[in-house]
Amino acid sequence: MLDHSLGFGLTFADLADREGLVRLDQIFLDWLDGTAPAHRVRLLAARAAPESLTAKDESALIVDLGPEVDHFVAELFGVTAEADLLLAETLALDPVHACKRLFVQRQAVKKYPDPRGFDGPELRGSLERRFGTALTERVFAKFVTGWESAGETSALDDALRYAAWAALTEDGRASHHGDTMFHVPHRIDPAHLVPVETIVRDGITMLRLPEKDWRHRDGFALTDNGMTRQQTLDQINYCIWCHTQSKDSCKSGLTDRKTRAFQKSPFGVTLAGCPLDEKISEMHTIRAAGHVLAAFATIAIDNPMMAATGHRICNDCMKACIFQKQEPVDIPQAETGILKDVLALPWGFEIYALLTRWNPLDIRRPLPQPATGRHVLIVG
Repeated sequence: MLDHSLGFGLTFADLADREGLVRLDQIFLDWLDGTAPAHRVRLLAARAAPESLTAKDESALIVDLGPEVDHFVAELFGVTAEADLLLAETLALDPVHACKRLFVQRQAVKKYPDPRGFDGPELRGSLERRFGTALTERVFAKFVTGWESAGETSALDDALRYAAWAALTEDGRASHHGDTMFHVPHRIDPAHLVPVETIVRDGITMLRLPEKDWRHRDGFALTDNGMTRQQTLDQINYCIWCHTQSKDSCKSGLTDRKTRAFQKSPFGVTLAGCPLDEKISEMHTIRAAGHVLAAFATIAIDNPMMAATGHRICNDCMKACIFQKQEPVDIPQAETGILKDVLALPWGFEIYALLTRWNPLDIRRPLPQPATGRHVLIVG
């Protein structure tokens, strides 16, 4: 396998030592000179004086350079077709995210906050007759966009009523289980974070999770597979990408405007944000544009051990999310979704291994330090 030919005349053996990585870095810079010379100038200037960059400037460089890194790494490993497919799948979902944000959340649930009296199945049938096909999220988004442009008020009102019913009623949510368009964020009650029911068993009153929400464990297998790619992208598009305003509290913590001290949750937990200072908002911005490899590289700047974080492990970032009165962005699921997308690629593990040692988005240490001759074992 070490003799396998990679792009740019490299082999896996070249990626196994620092000398080879230095050569790879120069190949990338030369390649960048041909594709985006202005970015090459910015990158070299940032590497020469990283302390001179503001946080906003560094973020902008990462986001701007991300697509170039994505294309280069894909070409290096011969996965351009797979990366292009991920890009196309991402962009194909943009109308769904836009319709959810602009039509379902901003119009439907506000105009019809109590849709319990609506006949959802009848509304669905009416819409499908207009569509001429079955109602799916993509079909719904396509027709709603067209109706808004044409001013089709009657059709739009049916769509508004159906969207409110699908988003706010139990039957509506059940009919779109696993979908994202009609899953709207709900307000958080800190005293009731877990939906429980009261039962009496053997004369003892107790609380339990409703049986419909039970997940039975089979041996040591996980009880859920995490979010789908669409669900992950839904969370990423729910994020407001606030690094551009220096309000990415998920990364740096939620502070009091007057004292600048970290705020605390209703349970007294300090909202200090990600302990690794991971560039979460930048990661979301790049992944939402369809550049999975660059999003992975953005994570790896601060968190090369991302296989040990993410979904099921930590959620300090979620606790400090700028959304404090409604559902926070599920950042751990987004991080793990990006990791799974990379590992599912041909040479996914090798891509992971490379970007944790050579990372052009890391302006302070794009390459490993020279060997010291010491070996370290990390346990625990």
